[in-house]
Amino acid sequence: MTPFLHGVARAVAESFELPEPILEVGSYQVPGQEEIGNLRSLFADKEYLGIDARPGPGVDQVADIEELPFADGSFGTVIAMSTFEHVPRFWRGFEEARRVLRPDGALLIACPFYFHIHGFPSDYWRFTPQSLEILLDKYPHKLIGWHGAVKRPANVWALAFREQAEPITGPRFDEYRERLRMHARQPMAWGRKLRYRLARLLCGRGPFAPYLDQERWETQCQTVVCRGMRIATPTSMPSGPTIQTT
Repeated sequence: MTPFLHGVARAVAESFELPEPILEVGSYQVPGQEEIGNLRSLFADKEYLGIDARPGPGVDQVADIEELPFADGSFGTVIAMSTFEHVPRFWRGFEEARRVLRPDGALLIACPFYFHIHGFPSDYWRFTPQSLEILLDKYPHKLIGWHGAVKRPANVWALAFREQAEPITGPRFDEYRERLRMHARQPMAWGRKLRYRLARLLCGRGPFAPYLDQERWETQCQTVVCRGMRIATPTSMPSGPTIQTT
C-alpha cells in the first residue's frame, strides 16, 4: 500500500455509496504501514471483513482469494488493493471476487506496474490499464485509473460495478476526480526531488519520469452513460470530459 493508493481508496469511499458487507482481500497491515494500510477506517459505519493468506493485524479470517470460502453473492463490495500481483492464478481470483459479489456489487482493486519485486508470499504479476479493461469486461460500469509516467505508471486501479448497480453519472465522476485531487498524493522529499531534477538536466527526463511524475494521474469512466470520459492530470486539466452515450 502507498499513500497515493490510500488516497484513491479514500476518494472512492467519499464519492460512492459502496454496498455492504465489504470484503477486503489482502487486509494484512504491513508493519510501518498501519495508517495507510487500514482501509477499514474509511468504511467505519459498514459491515467489514478482512481476509489474507496469513494471520496478523487487520486480518479477521485466513482465506485464499483463488478459492473463497463464501457463498455466491455474499458481499456488496470486494476490495483488493495491491493484492493480485501476489496471487499465482490471478484469473481465478478475479472469478472468485465476481462470484461472491451481489448482482449490484462493486469491486475496487489496485495493482502495481512499475514497482520493485516484493512479497508476500511472492510477487508474480504486473498489470496495465488495458489488462484491467479485459479482466473487468463483464462489469458494465467501471472507472480505470493510473498514475506516474505515461509509459511506466506506478500503479493502476479500477472501480467496477456489476450489472444491477446504478450507472456512473457525469456528476458522480466529477466528484470522484475532485476527491482524487484532494487525497491521492505522494509528495517527494525536497532533497530527493532536487536530485532527480538535477539528474534530469544531465541525463534527460526519461529515466526519472516515474519518480518526477508519481503524482500525475489519469482516470477513465467506461459506462453506458459516460463511456470515454477522461481526465489527464490534476495539474494539466482539459476543458472538460467528453460524454458519449451508448
